[in-house]
Amino acid sequence: MQAIRLYGIGDLRLTDYETPTPKAGDIVIRVEAAGICGTDRHLVKGEFPCAPPVTLGHEFSGIITAVGAGVDLPLGTRVACDPNCPCGICALCRAGKPNLCPQNRAIGIHEDGGFATFAKLPAHRAHVLPATLNPLHGAFCEPLACTLHGLDLGAPKAGERVIVLGGGVIGQLAVQLAKLAGAEVMLVTRQATKRRLAEDMGASLSAATLAEAQALWPQGADLVLECAGVRETLTHAPALCAAGGRVVILGVLPQGAKIEIEPFDLLFREISLLYSFLNPFTQARAAQLIASGTVQVAKLITRQIPLDRAAQAISQPPLPDDVKVLILP
Repeated sequence: MQAIRLYGIGDLRLTDYETPTPKAGDIVIRVEAAGICGTDRHLVKGEFPCAPPVTLGHEFSGIITAVGAGVDLPLGTRVACDPNCPCGICALCRAGKPNLCPQNRAIGIHEDGGFATFAKLPAHRAHVLPATLNPLHGAFCEPLACTLHGLDLGAPKAGERVIVLGGGVIGQLAVQLAKLAGAEVMLVTRQATKRRLAEDMGASLSAATLAEAQALWPQGADLVLECAGVRETLTHAPALCAAGGRVVILGVLPQGAKIEIEPFDLLFREISLLYSFLNPFTQARAAQLIASGTVQVAKLITRQIPLDRAAQAISQPPLPDDVKVLILP
């Protein structure tokens, strides 16, 4: 089979690689679609820890083609992969925080992932999807699961105001989840196409700049969701918050990057600054929301590319209008 493998910083290649064989408790799937994530670009640049050589791709779904001993999932079942494999026995896992497990082995980061013709995963990390589901939509389960965790932390309520910073896939999913919670939502991004998309997804209004957002809601928002992962939005997110409000950071900055904050402002206005990491206990909910059509993903697909164009697409910055680029092995 073919796979997109990372061999070291900046060394990403399309490679002929052995088709995986399931061990006891494993399944092998034929990958139908895999999403390019900003984290994949950080991995290539050495800005996020991983374990090369490794096949990248942690947002993917496909059809079961082989199972190991002890697995009762039928061949031909469509599943989405939850890529995170915590140890289950450390203090953090026992405390209900498997996303913080120091022994977590993530598929597509530490173990071979879904940028390949076939992928292997533990059967207990597979979430069954309807046979009738569009085969491209299962790849959205992992990013939606991560977004759900951020919304769980931020806990938007009916009637509150929510500002979403960033018009990528996480921002567009956050708009929908905040709207489903009954909040009034504003999306902030420079790209006009992404602002129009957010309004189509349920945002009440949108803004091109942070200053414009502040002018539209001078009293601030009850909840600010930082989904862009850039210094400017991270630094200014608290200023967009109303007194007593919350900021949840879902965006990823490179490892070692730093920003400035004003602790007195956070103290004086009692702003809660929260971080959201991975997808603890949210993958099944994400699969259900996508399968039911409650969360829309079709309009978030901006490009579909074959495996032989994937290395180039991952190694380069996203196009300005990209929301989600899918690799179709």
